[in-house]
This record gives sequence, structure tokens and C-alpha cells, in this order.
Amino acid sequence: MRIGIAGTGWFSKVHADKLTKTDGVRVAAILGTTKEKADAMAAGFDAARGYASMQDMLDGEKLDAVYLCVPPMAHGDMERQLIERGIPFLVEKPLGIDAALPKELLGRIRDKGLITSVGYHFRYRTISERLRSILAERTIGMATGGWMGGMPGVPWWRSMGGSGGQFVEQTTHLVDLLRYAAGEIDEVYAAYGNREMHKTHENVTVPDVGSVVLKLSSGAVASISNTCLLPGDAGSVQLSFFTPEGRLDWTPSGLTAIGGGSRSVYTDAVDPYAVENEAFLHAVRTGDVSRIRSDYEDAYRTQAVTAAANASAETGQPVKVAY
Repeated sequence: MRIGIAGTGWFSKVHADKLTKTDGVRVAAILGTTKEKADAMAAGFDAARGYASMQDMLDGEKLDAVYLCVPPMAHGDMERQLIERGIPFLVEKPLGIDAALPKELLGRIRDKGLITSVGYHFRYRTISERLRSILAERTIGMATGGWMGGMPGVPWWRSMGGSGGQFVEQTTHLVDLLRYAAGEIDEVYAAYGNREMHKTHENVTVPDVGSVVLKLSSGAVASISNTCLLPGDAGSVQLSFFTPEGRLDWTPSGLTAIGGGSRSVYTDAVDPYAVENEAFLHAVRTGDVSRIRSDYEDAYRTQAVTAAANASAETGQPVKVAY
């Protein structure tokens, strides 16, 4: 299989390195914002070529699939070209800075019947499947979670027009896991604030603190908070569920179930990116999409929730999620 990679950042290299270790797969082309950047990354992969535009890459190569690893504001034209040519793609989250563009692209994907995958890798952890199976047998009362960290160094992340803000770009992983484990979200109410980062960093327009209350279709209530003002060693990522049988605490490294006089700890040694890649590549080879746990249509629903949170924070009013 011949794969193209759009993007030359750190995460593009992570995907490319994993793909080169996969039997029967070759990274054939790299797309960068400049030909120089693309060539520099392509030099690390056998016989790969660099390109400065998606059209040139697709005209110059016969690709079986493309990985899109670009910032949120860069989505749109790349996807349109891939859809038009019927080339399957795996796109890293989020799908954009809002929900309008992803909604348009989803319509095109549906019309084409195109195979897609979205990089919500938490879904591919065995602890996430364990969480989901336990919750399927319980009544979820509520959930609480948080993505607490620092300000990423790339300039686009600090701009609402570049990243869509922390809840859209980062905390989306927890929103997606909440949906995956507990079901759909009907309404959100968000409050954001600017406390410190706009004073210590240049050109910051993203809020550095925020909390969002989410009403689920099941009747459960959740709250997810985030901040990007912490020092590097003080961060945490977690999502907890509260049920009549006890509490379930999920982190990227483990799941703890507490209640009824017992405490069970589940760990996870699986590489979720490898499982995610295998599911997507299997679908491209065979047409069997059953192993893909987040395609574009499903990921759009997560995007709609995070976009609704931004709208709520801006208006100060609850917002119904428009799918």
C-alpha cells in the first residue's frame, strides 16, 4: 500500500514511522507547507517524495490512502480533493475550528461512500473498551473530567482562528470518550475565562480556563473542564463516571473501579495508534470498516458538541447540539 502524509510536524512523523514498520505499507509521499519542508521529511523514508500542494501530490503519485495531520485551520481543500478522487483518508482530530466545514465535508463523504477514519485514539485503548462494557450494565448518574495542562508552543494553537481553542483542539478527546462510553450529548452550557496566558504569551486569543456542563440523551449529566495555564509537571487528563455501583476513574494509562467494598485496577499495554492504523488499513484493503471506531460521520458529532460549547461560552446561554 502506498500512503501519503499531509503535514510535516511531530505527529506526522509519529504516524509515518509507525506506517513504515507495518508489513505491506510504504510512505510514498509527504505534503508540506513548503517543498523544502516536505523534502526534508521525505528524506527519512525510502523513495518518498515531497510536495507543496495536495493537487501535485495526487497528480504525481498513485496513493491508496492519505493521512491528514494538519492544524485545525488547514482543513477543507485537502479533504475536498481526496473526496473528489475517491481516496480514503485518516484525519487527525479536530475536524476543523468549528462545525460548519466538517458538516459540508460530511455531506460529500456520504455522497461518495468514502472510507474515513478520525484519530480519536482513546477509543482504541483496551481500558476504554473495558469502561464501555462496564457502563453498559449500569445507570450512569453523572461524569466529571478535565484536561489540565500548559500552553502548547506552536503559534496557531494560541489563536481561536487557528485551533478553535482548547476545548475544540485538545479536550475534544474527553468529549469523544464521553460519547463513546455514555452516549450522545443533547445540550451544553460553557463558561470560559482569560486569566494569565494572554499576559505572558504573545497573540493569545484562546481562553486559558473553561468548564462545560453537558446534558446527555440518557438523562445523565457531565462536566468537563480544561486549562492551559499550568506548568508542564502539573498536568492531568481524566474522566470519572458515577453510578449506583460505584465510581470508575479513567486516565490514559489505566482504569480504576471503586465500589461495593472492592477496588479493581485495569492497565493498558496496547499501542492505540497501531490498532487505529490496522483498522483503517484493513478497511482500505478489504472494504470492511467494522474495526474503525471513529469514522468522519461519528467524529462530526463530537465536533458538533465542542463547537456548541464555544457558542455557549460566547453567548452565555445553553446551546442545543445541532447534529
